[in-house]
Amino acid sequence: MLAAGAPQMRYGENTGPVGGVTPPVPTVTAPVGSLYGGSDLQGGNAKLPDVNSDDAEVKNPQLVNGQDADADLGLYLDFNSVEKPEPYRGDYGEGDSGPRTFEYEKLNPDLFAPPATDFGSVPNAVWPLGLSHNRAGYKGKSGWARQQNTAVLPNAKQMAGVDMKLAPNAYRELHWHTAGEWALVLKGCVRLAAIDDESRSFTDDVCEGDVWFFPPGIPHSIQAFDKGVEFLLVFDQGDFDENGTFLISEMFARTPREVLSKNFHSDVDSFKDLPQDELYIFNGTKQPHDIQQQNTTAPGGFLSGNSSYTYHSSQQKAYQVPGGSVKILDPSTFPIAAMFSAALVTIQPGAMREMHWHPTSDEWDYFLQGSARATIYAAPQAGQTFDFTAGDVGYISQADAHYIENTGTDDLIFLEVLQAPKFSDVSVAQWLALTPKQTIVDHLHLPDKLLDSLPREKTILKTGNANLTALAGGGKAYI
Repeated sequence: MLAAGAPQMRYGENTGPVGGVTPPVPTVTAPVGSLYGGSDLQGGNAKLPDVNSDDAEVKNPQLVNGQDADADLGLYLDFNSVEKPEPYRGDYGEGDSGPRTFEYEKLNPDLFAPPATDFGSVPNAVWPLGLSHNRAGYKGKSGWARQQNTAVLPNAKQMAGVDMKLAPNAYRELHWHTAGEWALVLKGCVRLAAIDDESRSFTDDVCEGDVWFFPPGIPHSIQAFDKGVEFLLVFDQGDFDENGTFLISEMFARTPREVLSKNFHSDVDSFKDLPQDELYIFNGTKQPHDIQQQNTTAPGGFLSGNSSYTYHSSQQKAYQVPGGSVKILDPSTFPIAAMFSAALVTIQPGAMREMHWHPTSDEWDYFLQGSARATIYAAPQAGQTFDFTAGDVGYISQADAHYIENTGTDDLIFLEVLQAPKFSDVSVAQWLALTPKQTIVDHLHLPDKLLDSLPREKTILKTGNANLTALAGGGKAYI
């Protein structure tokens, strides 16, 4: 006798009759009935239904704190506080009795019950890497990689991302790209090796919080240390495909043995043990901890200083401001990465990255910890609010105004990457502060008290009330 089936994972859903099916369906041992209905069911032939018999109403919806407040306030709605969220906001919305998975709505409350200030159409701005295909490395539990590019986030035209894990001492095999590769080490440590087109060599060890950059066409290898490594790669091509990388194993496999023998001045038998398949990610021999044992003397010397492919940003002290901290890394201190400018931002509960836009570049974001939301304003009158959690990629087009608000109870940590020779933005608050007051009053009818209090310097972050529904109870959004 067969054992009973294990229960399926449950993420919460509406149950019962739906779409003309009333589960559970009967169990039969042989086919019964017909696959098709008859012509007597066509409109005009069929018996009219009793339109009062089916019910799409949601009885006694359970609302979360702030859900019945003015929809223009756009309060953050914590749908995790109820079992079954409903898409109401103020005087807008209606219950959802149809097919749904509650977990999606709990992760994306501003899509499910958007602020009334949202309007029009904004390109999708979020892709969870947890929904990306996770490609395993070569056999032996060597690692994995998953990617985001325009195939899954079509508006991300300037940049693509890859999250990669290498097992202890595993390699990302020797390779090169047509795109520039910028990377942030998320966990662990790794050894890098490369040469450039001027006969110069490079090796360095980087750990959590450090950055590397390899320009297009520069061949390099990546090997994890004893405790493995996970890192984030950002490429300067939106349609970059991690599976389209140039690999040393494939180059040798696709070259005639006669040519290999002639090129390396070695007997053809030297190549009889070449890999039969690409290595991609594979387990390797433990490297010596003393990097000097792997430094190679190159005719052009060793790459260092402004020519270095690494930047030890883990040793950079963060710039602290009310509401959190920021580290900026751009070509002013890491010149080899000529068009990569990035900020690693930490935002305390209730605070936000101030309203701003980037004048020359799209913005690629990666959320390392916490939860957030952003409303993106796109010309001339569209606006949409998106929600983000750890492992999500965000993408915002050049010049689109936005903020990023911490919607959790812990610090929010995210990476903000630009394709620009310096990290730059336009602060909305500073713009108003440095514009003649009468001009602002004539446009927006704002009170003098507000305009007089605006800072003339960028604040980068804005502090806020950690109670995100304080306005619903007569409180304030700021502190």
